[in-house]
Amino acid sequence: MVTTLLVANRGEIARRIFRTARRMNMRTVAVYSDADANEPFVREADVALRIGPPPAAESYLDIERVITAAREAEADLVHPGYGFLAESPKALAQRARVPVLPGYMDADQRDEAFIAAATRIGYPVMVKPVAGGGGIGMLRVREPSALQDALAKSRRIASASFGDERLMLEKLVERPRHVEVQLLADTHGQIFALGERDCSTQRRHQKILEETPAPSLEDAQRKALAEAAIAIAREAKYTNAGTAEFIVDAKGRFAFLEVNARLQVEHPVTELVWDIDLVEQQLRVAMGERLSLREPAPRGHAIEVRLYAEDVEGGFLPATGRIAHIRWPEGIRVDAGYEEGSTVTRHYDPLIAKLIAHGPHRKLALAKLCEALAQMEVLGVRTNLRFLRALTAHDGIQKGKSDTEFVKRSFEELVPERPAAPDEAYVLAAATVIAGARDPRDPWTSLGPWRLGEGYASTVTLREGDAERMVRLTGRGPYELNGHVAVRSQAEPHEWNVELTIGSEVAAPMPGVVIALQTKPDQKVRRGDLLFVVEAMKMELRVEAPADGVVRKVLASVGQQVERGQRLAEFEPQS
Repeated sequence: MVTTLLVANRGEIARRIFRTARRMNMRTVAVYSDADANEPFVREADVALRIGPPPAAESYLDIERVITAAREAEADLVHPGYGFLAESPKALAQRARVPVLPGYMDADQRDEAFIAAATRIGYPVMVKPVAGGGGIGMLRVREPSALQDALAKSRRIASASFGDERLMLEKLVERPRHVEVQLLADTHGQIFALGERDCSTQRRHQKILEETPAPSLEDAQRKALAEAAIAIAREAKYTNAGTAEFIVDAKGRFAFLEVNARLQVEHPVTELVWDIDLVEQQLRVAMGERLSLREPAPRGHAIEVRLYAEDVEGGFLPATGRIAHIRWPEGIRVDAGYEEGSTVTRHYDPLIAKLIAHGPHRKLALAKLCEALAQMEVLGVRTNLRFLRALTAHDGIQKGKSDTEFVKRSFEELVPERPAAPDEAYVLAAATVIAGARDPRDPWTSLGPWRLGEGYASTVTLREGDAERMVRLTGRGPYELNGHVAVRSQAEPHEWNVELTIGSEVAAPMPGVVIALQTKPDQKVRRGDLLFVVEAMKMELRVEAPADGVVRKVLASVGQQVERGQRLAEFEPQS
């Protein structure tokens, strides 16, 4: 009898689970939202079932829809992957006599309870969603006056991302290392600790580089961490794969953070070093089998980086768009969720792929990863590829001296300021935008942009980092489309006007939904005043007044979908 496996997730992790399931001769079932209908994981499953519209809360996070799909497909097993459905509490660690950080996690979720707890714990503190993962919704609070705003923001993110707005507090440790232990336990009482991973290199509390074994740990520390993780799993009577996460301070002391009761994004580094398929072991445990592992032993070193669609210079903001071209590197493992022609949407995490290198020792593994990043090519959507090349070449990473604040401290070294593009490049880009919008079947757009008294004219706003350039094209037909690129027309007169404006627009920083409005018509504001909050890809982005001035007209409302660069208000700077 063939076992049927439904994967209640998407993208890269769904494809990775399907690979193992096929090798185990299982029938595979994908569930997908409308935004993912044409993505590779949908095509690669034996059966694919639609479960709703793009918002995660109405599809992947809707447990009833997932269960209905599982019943329809007659699934024997459901694999949640990671990210949408998971996690576990601290009381177990305390009972297991494992060091924990002072914190607060209680049924009383009133602001007053958190304020009292933070006063007792002592600032700074970290606000975290109870059901969270991937650093989503985690906020540092360094003083009492900032706590209530942080609680409100974290609740909104937690509700949108996990369908659960419960929060917890932890004492914040400055510049720690983030180390986690991979667990594997079956229903017969066997528990294995498969080494530790160092996940300290992060941005926005989200990991971007992970490796095993963790550099700069002594053997005694590795042993103590493994014993603590096993003690927690035993106390919880835990089964399946899981991860016990710890922080390690500058003196080498560690404290328990949380258990992720699921597969981690970074699990491939453990698989390569320990020569094990963690997904296969998960499925076997779920079917009640006894783990038949020989006493596992590590071999070599593995390092993983995450390739994201994001605007690094703009503060690691998620990016969207169609991947026009992609070239995968050779000689390393690549776990990818997208392919050439795929579209990265605003609805989900913008992880494009994971690149994992393995070698007999750390130096060689890191060299292989650097070479792979040099081979890698992506066009059509902004990515962090250049950043990853600089990161892996940085002396701090080369020497294994990272901590959770490393990227923030080293940002100017990792992302050097680039010279501005010449005016001609902006003109060409603006012309391409306009030419690409022309439809020869439409008598209006086929003529190109036109204004009374000016003939053909149009203004396009382009962004480079924090600066905006407004490119005004006037004259009759100064551009024509040659393939997908606009070129100057030699047959028509032309006049190109390029005007640089910095910070004069109140516009959406990326595609998303307006979730808060803090201004009104004819309101005087100061530079930096909060005007709007836009939610996109599990992030809340502030839209602030670009200068002292007056908001003449509000152009967006709460709940409205907006595109990147869309004006949210008419703003008049103070002269």
